[in-house]
Amino acid sequence: MSSGIGDSTSAVHERLRRLPAVSRVLELLGKHPAASGVSLEVMTDLVRRELETHRRAVLAGGEPPDAGEIAQAVVDRLGLLFEPPLRPVINATGVILHTNLGRAPLSEETIAAMVQAARGYTNLEYDLEAGERGSRHVHAAAILREVTGAEDALVVNNNAGAVLLVLTALAQGREVIVSRGQAVEIGGGVRIPEILAQSGARLREVGTTNRTYIHDYAAAINENTALILRVHCSNFRLIGFVHETPLEELVALGKERGIPVLDDLGSGSLLDTSQFGLAREPMVQESVRAGAALVCFSGDKLLGGPQAGIIVGRAVLVERLRRHPLTRALRPDKVTIAGLVATLQHYRRGDAVARVPVWRMIATPLEHLQARAERWRQELAGRAPQLHCEVVPGQSAVGGGSLPGETLPTALLSVQIPGRDPAELARALRLGRPPIVARVERDRLLLDPRTVFPEDDPVVVEALARL
Repeated sequence: MSSGIGDSTSAVHERLRRLPAVSRVLELLGKHPAASGVSLEVMTDLVRRELETHRRAVLAGGEPPDAGEIAQAVVDRLGLLFEPPLRPVINATGVILHTNLGRAPLSEETIAAMVQAARGYTNLEYDLEAGERGSRHVHAAAILREVTGAEDALVVNNNAGAVLLVLTALAQGREVIVSRGQAVEIGGGVRIPEILAQSGARLREVGTTNRTYIHDYAAAINENTALILRVHCSNFRLIGFVHETPLEELVALGKERGIPVLDDLGSGSLLDTSQFGLAREPMVQESVRAGAALVCFSGDKLLGGPQAGIIVGRAVLVERLRRHPLTRALRPDKVTIAGLVATLQHYRRGDAVARVPVWRMIATPLEHLQARAERWRQELAGRAPQLHCEVVPGQSAVGGGSLPGETLPTALLSVQIPGRDPAELARALRLGRPPIVARVERDRLLLDPRTVFPEDDPVVVEALARL
């Protein structure tokens, strides 16, 4: 009479023998359209991985699947294997410059310019007239000089890189004067004191967190002073008993003592934000006119272009930066340069509000947003009566380290399903195709049409109906 253990072992072995052979699964996959064009090596590896997963399941007491089930599981894996990790997302949060979702969406002209540059060869570092090596730094400089009024310009990979380059090239081993209220932390945990330390410059803090006067800067200047740095507090705001020394006063002091002033604007706007009912963000042109020796700002925030760090200012200083070895490590590629120039063309032509998505979203009238949210509600009322939808007032944010605390009135679609957690509904939207990112507030799922492209309205309605 056999033992129970022997019977159990025998049953497990029997179930393992029923697992299909690799060759049988590959035979089925050879007839599946999804496997077309995939190498035999890749397919074999996927099949073996899937079989190993089921072998472990059988050892744990599970039943073996047939060859068809294994083949389908491999097809599912194929979809994930070759799906790009960077996926298009519909932003229904109402945050225009959503850092986690890639910040500024690009204009059609910018996208076309970047595609054209990516498709083939370009004159990136070739002087067509002279027939010899040229410089990638000339392509954006001319238009940046025109739209900002600066003597010269240089483009690097992002604004943190721009600030690091200036400090390294002009202040290494010397002191940089910064107000205590401006020794800030920017996105990703990067801090101004740490950037200074990395550059080899020494931080000289002056004033207090909330009040710094021109005499504080004047008292700190000595023979080791290389720069006066002003950092625009673009992602937070100090209110109440505060005083910030105006840039004009810093420039006057710098000229008197022979010290250049670096103005780090962070986001950096070329348009007056107050015309859209927002607080007035410092404009790049104003900093140039005020006499800042160098001005740094981002390409992918309020400018509305690809990620870049832009430095404009005095030609003699920009030339020093251009020749510094660190510039090569921070230089942009041909696609970024093409996209940045195309974006700047909107400002040259005067059509940025109409063509650059960031400004188009900011400028969208409230009544247009109300009409779109109401159309969403009406369509869903007919297609998905189980959804409780209503249009409610709300606020959109500029985001992206720009205009802290400033919001724009909007119309939100509020969605509820009795017995369903709104966080669960939000997750279902995020896992859809395409993913839709909304927000949850006060036990309601909220979608803001301001940051949804109008052509995506049917996609949003369809995704909500599926809930």
